[in-house]
Amino acid sequence: MSRSWGDSRGRHTPDRRRRPVRRRTLATLLTGLAVLAVLIASGSMAVADGRIGESIARGISSAVDGFGPGPRAAPAVPVTRSTTPRPGPPVAPRGPAQVFVTDGTLEGVALTGDGVDGEGGPVPGGLSPDGRTWTATAPLDYATTYRWSGTWVIGDEPRPLPEDAFTTVDPATTITGTMNIRDGGTVGVAAPVVLSFPASLSDEAKATVEEELTVETSAPVEGGWAWLPDTAEGSRVHYRPREYWPSGTEVTVRGTLRGLDLGEAGWVTDDVDRTFSIGPTRITRADTQSHGITVIEDGKEIARYDASYGLESDPRRVTRSGVHVVMAKSETVYMSNPDYGYVNERHHWAVRISNNGEFIHANPGSTYAQGNSNVSHGCINLSTRDAQEYFGLVEFGDPVEVVGSSQPLTERDGDFYDWTIPWEDWLSMSALARP
Repeated sequence: MSRSWGDSRGRHTPDRRRRPVRRRTLATLLTGLAVLAVLIASGSMAVADGRIGESIARGISSAVDGFGPGPRAAPAVPVTRSTTPRPGPPVAPRGPAQVFVTDGTLEGVALTGDGVDGEGGPVPGGLSPDGRTWTATAPLDYATTYRWSGTWVIGDEPRPLPEDAFTTVDPATTITGTMNIRDGGTVGVAAPVVLSFPASLSDEAKATVEEELTVETSAPVEGGWAWLPDTAEGSRVHYRPREYWPSGTEVTVRGTLRGLDLGEAGWVTDDVDRTFSIGPTRITRADTQSHGITVIEDGKEIARYDASYGLESDPRRVTRSGVHVVMAKSETVYMSNPDYGYVNERHHWAVRISNNGEFIHANPGSTYAQGNSNVSHGCINLSTRDAQEYFGLVEFGDPVEVVGSSQPLTERDGDFYDWTIPWEDWLSMSALARP
């Protein structure tokens, strides 16, 4: 005879395996009721102070914590040591040489080199304030094997540092960049900074070099690097401000170049680090039509001279118009131009303003024309007295602004034609601006 679920449920025998679950559930329920009773009791005690909610919350939290697992110990942090560079294939001698530990302190750390020529020795360095990092403070050498030594102290337990070793590369070809401004010097407001390499560099190598160059100034100055066309002497990158340097500015040029791999040109041997000052704003204004020159310093005229410029009727003799730069000075120079009939002709108080043969110098032979006509072969001629005085006034980097002639100064006229290049064009000549 069939039975309904309602009739049969009272006689259904539960599975004996479920009985412990019911018992645990009942025990949990009884425990919860006991906790609730405690909460109610504690709540009744806190009502007078308006703290019943806080008291109940604390009670519930304690009850819940009682059901959870006990506290777990934090996993141990491994104590480690690391060195840079790592042992392995030869590395470039650039970047930090460093040993670091995560616990304890370092004592008596030394990094000692053993070069292929037998020379070497400890590399200068120092510890961080917490005593856990030692860093070399001098550059590494090429073709040298370096080994670490010293002590690592953890608690009261000193242990020797493993003698990890690494080797720097031994390049087949090395190259050195040279700067045109000496450290601590003073230059004129138009002075370009020139870094030259005695080999032609690839576009990739030029970008690699430029990425490592920085210019810091004591006053805000907008400037940029530009690679001028390579010459037989090699590659050169120039830095100039958008306008003339502000007078009195301190300039520091740095290049972390040592250890750079420039491809076929070789590996760079030295860093660049030069600081120099900008002198007064001293500008020579030279007008081929007025047949004279004027020197303006910090806005005031300090000298005026009669002059003769290059013969205008001969394009090869015209003094070029444009911003020249005082490049060098010599009390005596020997000038030659066989096409015009003179070789090793001696002249005095010569101020070079371009590599195309243009000087401002004494020429007694053209005294008759000075102040009234242009007869020279491209130089600016002065009397001996005026040339000697002018020689003493100007310094490297002073601008000479020539106007009035029919021929402009261009890249065909030597190294320092920087100021003839429009600013946007200048910026496009950076190796980092190329696609």
